[in-house]
Amino acid sequence: MPASVPNTAAYFTLENHTAHAVTLVEVNTTVAKEAQLHTIIEENGMVKMRQVAGFSIPSHGKLTLQPTGDHVMLLSLTAPLVVDDKVPLELIFEDGQQLMIELPVLKQTAPQDGEQADHHHHH
Repeated sequence: MPASVPNTAAYFTLENHTAHAVTLVEVNTTVAKEAQLHTIIEENGMVKMRQVAGFSIPSHGKLTLQPTGDHVMLLSLTAPLVVDDKVPLELIFEDGQQLMIELPVLKQTAPQDGEQADHHHHH
């Protein structure tokens, strides 16, 4: 992200292999002052981002965080992120369990109509 952009988002998939549902309630990271759980809702024809208290992951189910739905917002980055850097995230669940993960920084591409189709046909 350019230095002028103070916020970014994190996307990943979590799988729950236990017999009980779990709820992700907090994310901590050293690369931003705050990490918030967000979802996308449609309200009166407008798509809006809303902070939520947690994401439930059903027993033997998964949670996919992606640009068009649930995601983690990293607010007030402490330094610009560089492509291929690793971003540590501490995931905290409602039952007190913690999980440390690392995500690679990827270049964000602006989706354009037909971009995917064109991309796959130029060999």
